[in-house]
Amino acid sequence: MKNTKQIERWSPWLLLVAVLLLWQIVCAGFEVSDFIFPSPWRIWTQFWEYKEIIAGHAWRTFWVTMAGFGLAIVVGVLMGFVIGSSRIAYAAIYPLMTAFNALPKAAFVPILVVWFGIGVGPAILTAFLISFFPIMVNIATGLATLEPELEDVLRVLGAKRWDVLMKIGLPRSMPYFFGSLKVAITLAFVGTTVSEMTAANEGIGYLLISAGSAMQMGLAFAGLMVVGAMAMLMYELFSVIEKHTTGWAHRGSQA
Repeated sequence: MKNTKQIERWSPWLLLVAVLLLWQIVCAGFEVSDFIFPSPWRIWTQFWEYKEIIAGHAWRTFWVTMAGFGLAIVVGVLMGFVIGSSRIAYAAIYPLMTAFNALPKAAFVPILVVWFGIGVGPAILTAFLISFFPIMVNIATGLATLEPELEDVLRVLGAKRWDVLMKIGLPRSMPYFFGSLKVAITLAFVGTTVSEMTAANEGIGYLLISAGSAMQMGLAFAGLMVVGAMAMLMYELFSVIEKHTTGWAHRGSQA
């Protein structure tokens, strides 16, 4: 059992190393040009060369993403609570939100630029627009799928609808909530980066456009790797918080 857990813990890193080695071998063996597909070594050298510039752009992308993501949590939880606690609200709002989520968020960026100008505004709102839906859906699902039998028993014992939602519905929705956070945070970074590519003069998205224009593909890939690393770190943070707050929902995985 201990060996299995060790393998599970190290398996992502072992896979990453294997992929990087294969990537490097393919680029070296086929003499792939760095202007077409840079090798991991080329990406690393350009990352180290421009580390201060990358760090500045990464910090901007990070705090803008966190601002949009924080807004998405607030709006997503509130709307999810409203939709999940009422059958009428579920029937009326959920289809409209589904249709809204189907719209490509990149198409909103030019509109947001007209409204708020070039800067942090469009990036924050794009991160919010692309990430609030999973949070809303999961909270609503957790509340709406509360077992009728359990609710009937609680009603017989004197619990009101509000008591059922707050004391049973919300705690039961916590695993759904943390699952949605892990999905939404990755989407938030996507939204920020896409917005920065067209409506900013800072951030990793802006760096990608600048590096591509200068044919610095190693630098562009380094920026992509930084975005992926930030998203992965936030994903792991939410995983740790989830294990410490909703361990009761994962008893099977702890055996």
